[in-house]
Amino acid sequence: MRPDIEKRVIDSALYIIEYKSTVRATAKFLGVSKSTVHNDVTDRLPEIDTDLAEQVRMILDLNKEERHIRGGEATKKKYKQ
Repeated sequence: MRPDIEKRVIDSALYIIEYKSTVRATAKFLGVSKSTVHNDVTDRLPEIDTDLAEQVRMILDLNKEERHIRGGEATKKKYKQ
């Protein structure tokens, strides 16, 4: 794997872990697409660092469980204005 891609994968993982970030927020921060971040942390990261991949997977699973709540809050806020 190219060193620049490997660095991006690690940076994505560390950002998600440190800030309990979503894939979208991480992509925006790094200036790449959310598909790139998703592929980095689900496909490439386990090949590089399995422990880090497990930590990221836990956060992504939690985000997936909570996304319907976030969507409801965003809609509520939108129509409250």
